[in-house]
Amino acid sequence: MAENKEEQEQVNNQQATDTNDDSATNNEQLEGENGDTDAETEIEVDPISALENQLAEAKDKYLRLYADFENFRRRTSKEKIEMIQNASESLIKELIPVIDDFERANKSFETVTEIEPLKEGIALIFSKLQKTLASKGVKAIDSKGQDFDVELHECITQFAAGEDQKGKVIDEVEKGYYLNDKVIRYAKVVVGN
Repeated sequence: MAENKEEQEQVNNQQATDTNDDSATNNEQLEGENGDTDAETEIEVDPISALENQLAEAKDKYLRLYADFENFRRRTSKEKIEMIQNASESLIKELIPVIDDFERANKSFETVTEIEPLKEGIALIFSKLQKTLASKGVKAIDSKGQDFDVELHECITQFAAGEDQKGKVIDEVEKGYYLNDKVIRYAKVVVGN
């Protein structure tokens, strides 16, 4: 019986060892599964935090870009206003001597008794003004005797004329002008009918 007892104990110990080995194997499997689950959880957490970081960086970049754009917009609008205000500065600087010449001519009207020198002075001033405007791209539209063109002329009235004058500019009431090949003032004309 003692032998049976010893054998029984050995069998029980063997079963206990086997059970412990199975338990250990099961625990290792569970730990492995739990470890995988923990790794998956960590993998899930990492992409979320990475996406949050990317979102924060994108927001920061957006805010900086928006601020840069607003600064650019303010700066360009300020520059545009200054450019518009000072656009005619060079023309005005060149016209001021012409104004000075007209002032001198007005003073000479008081003392001069002859008309010829006055005519010459006015002709010189007019020539100077035309040269200044021509240097800035202003030129007169030649209308008299030309065919009527609605893109260049403004018809004030029509006048009965012969067949050769029909549809042509008979008289020019007010000159038209180009500025760099763009019409800035239409010529006011009388057209033959």
